[in-house]
Amino acid sequence: MLPTLITLGEPAGIGSDCVLLAHQAQPELFSDIRIVAPVSWLKSRAQELGIDTPIEAVESLDTPCDNQSVLYCWNPLLAEKQGEPVVPISGEPSTQTAHAVIACIEAAALACMRGEAAAHVTGPIEKAVLRDAGFDFPGHTEFLAHLSERYLETKCDIVMMLASKVLRVALLTTHMAISDVPSNLSIEQTLRCIQITNADLRQRFGISKPRLGMCGLNPHAGEQGHFGREEIDILMPAVLQARQSGIDISSPLPADTLFSGQMREQFDAIICCYHDQALIPIKALSFGDAVNVTLGLPFIRTSVDHGTALDRAGSGKVSYSSLVEAIKLAHFMQQRV
Repeated sequence: MLPTLITLGEPAGIGSDCVLLAHQAQPELFSDIRIVAPVSWLKSRAQELGIDTPIEAVESLDTPCDNQSVLYCWNPLLAEKQGEPVVPISGEPSTQTAHAVIACIEAAALACMRGEAAAHVTGPIEKAVLRDAGFDFPGHTEFLAHLSERYLETKCDIVMMLASKVLRVALLTTHMAISDVPSNLSIEQTLRCIQITNADLRQRFGISKPRLGMCGLNPHAGEQGHFGREEIDILMPAVLQARQSGIDISSPLPADTLFSGQMREQFDAIICCYHDQALIPIKALSFGDAVNVTLGLPFIRTSVDHGTALDRAGSGKVSYSSLVEAIKLAHFMQQRV
């Protein structure tokens, strides 16, 4: 059985807290888990939280780990003779740990692509600190796409999706200014997002005939061009092409009604034009229970739906429910690959 890998993200944030608290509450969920991190990071946080969970280092991902009461850490930095990096201080991110954070994420992704691991679950990163260390990506999603393209030596089109029990939303654009969204929409990119979402819902979510909703960009979905033409010139042409290939997708619909209970229940996922159009409704409905999924990657990647919460790190007063859901979804998706 291939392991599922968890990277902690920012070690000064609550990634470690969530892992330790989730394992303490549901150790059976961690039977196939390896934490990709220096063991000292977890041990120092466990001591701070007063948690006496055994934490052991493993030399490789194929090392037998048959005790679910133990948290097993694989430190890829040891193979590069970098050893154990500085132990982080709770709530105080530092560029001294940034390179190790990046290296752990990269090692976990490459292990998945080499067939040494089944899935990658990611904790929240502190992007500003990573950028100071030379991380030239808006976030995990773009970095993992870059690693996939480098490994496969081909373009990797991806889609950011957030999923919960009541709603799934896929994004046409991710981290950019609202003013930049219209110029970054295109028929080709919209069609590709629809295709990737449809394919992964079939292959990894087990939905044989996905029903997709298309969210308009403008108020009232443009009101037939009176409030903007993106729906007419970009979204609808992509929808029509998708339908020609057999994809079940609606015409562009107004955002202010599409997320109502009666409407959203008609769809397995809703394609949204920009970040907050998607994340506001799903976090309003499912904050703490939603999971970030990167569609289109050559491996399974799920993530928590929250940030680093530096002010709560080491306090023990954090919710680990999103991590639990991210692990469960990764396991669910593995069964369908």
